[in-house]
Amino acid sequence: MTIALIGFAILLLLIVVARVPIAFAMGIVGFFGFAILQGLTFDNLFDFRWRGALALASNRVIDTAQEYGLSVIPLFILMGNLVTKSGLSQELYRASYAFLGHRRGGLSMATVVACGGFSAICGSSLATSATMAKVAMPQMRKYGYADELATASIAAGGTLGILIPPSVILVIYGLLTETSIRELFAAGFIPGILGILLYLAAVRYVVWRNPEAGPRGEKLSWAERLQALKGVWGVLTLFFIVMGGIYVGIFTPTEAAGVGAGGAFVIALLKRSLTPGSLFLALSDTGRTTAMLFSVLIGALIFSDFINRAGMPDDLLAFVQGLEMGPMGVILVILGIYIVLGMVFESLSMMLLTVPIFFPLVQSMGFDLVWFGILVVVVTEISLITPPVGLNVFVLSAVLRDINPGTIFKGVTPFWCADIVRLALIAVFTPIALFLPELLYR
Repeated sequence: MTIALIGFAILLLLIVVARVPIAFAMGIVGFFGFAILQGLTFDNLFDFRWRGALALASNRVIDTAQEYGLSVIPLFILMGNLVTKSGLSQELYRASYAFLGHRRGGLSMATVVACGGFSAICGSSLATSATMAKVAMPQMRKYGYADELATASIAAGGTLGILIPPSVILVIYGLLTETSIRELFAAGFIPGILGILLYLAAVRYVVWRNPEAGPRGEKLSWAERLQALKGVWGVLTLFFIVMGGIYVGIFTPTEAAGVGAGGAFVIALLKRSLTPGSLFLALSDTGRTTAMLFSVLIGALIFSDFINRAGMPDDLLAFVQGLEMGPMGVILVILGIYIVLGMVFESLSMMLLTVPIFFPLVQSMGFDLVWFGILVVVVTEISLITPPVGLNVFVLSAVLRDINPGTIFKGVTPFWCADIVRLALIAVFTPIALFLPELLYR
């Protein structure tokens, strides 16, 4: 336990103080920590016991590169990039505005719904925030929306991308914990819809307190609303084919990702929005993002091996049992730790640092790892919009240079409060997350 805690402290110093990329920091600490546990000291650097640590690292690199299930990551990323190039963000926003824009705060509501739909295909919270800022912000300013509400609805809506399937974060969690990815996808659907509804309630609360923050827009006829839906039918059909195929067992997640990437390519061609240049950008961005995620995942797995070899999960379980705290009390403590860490770490780093430590403890207490995964992702969503390190907020501030982060953080408060409510509901009422997995697969 002591060696594991020292390793964790060194890891935090490397990331926070030395600014070492998290992939390399976790790999370095995991490698040397495992070697020290094997009995290696600095007096015998050429000892044969290096072989254990070297075998660990090399096997993790080879096994991860050859893991068939991991091919889902680049395929879903490619699907999101191709859909983005097809101009989906504008069409989703136009369709959402057609039905919600005439209400008070309706443009913000339309932004939340469009962000939910776009992030479900794109799978990236940061990409959703950056893209929707360019689409929705000019319209909300046109109708006199307060900057706080306008930017907050974009920042909060963007967080939905890591929960509503297909989600790369859920894929990584499933690989770290050896949990069924299709069950995680099924479990994320209802909490994702609940998140949209609670964000809409947050918008209603803001305009109830200050009606001038979100004036009404134009009311469109039903003919115009139906016309607006025509622009999104292709992508919505693709989404239902991909996710429906996973849910009913026609596709594995990997096969569905291939179908999604191929379908997105066809849609982009039909819309005549794909040029050789944009295709190259989509492919190169997919390659860069995939390489980054694979590097981080390999580092996390090496660090996880060190933590397990040091016996930290067993010692942590014994420590918790000595506190005479109930299982739900332990979950509340873990969630509290996540909320605090979310103020310092970005979402993926936080998850990769903590899941290897917490999931054996949660599993040993008899909790469902699918349910715990949804809790982790919802807490991760909160970290994207809470100060001082809310990545979605800073992405928006970079895109909208005339708005400072303080304005966005102030406006986003009702939204992360809504996330806290959602987190509490999922923690207390487990069927919110487990209803679909139990209905479809158990």
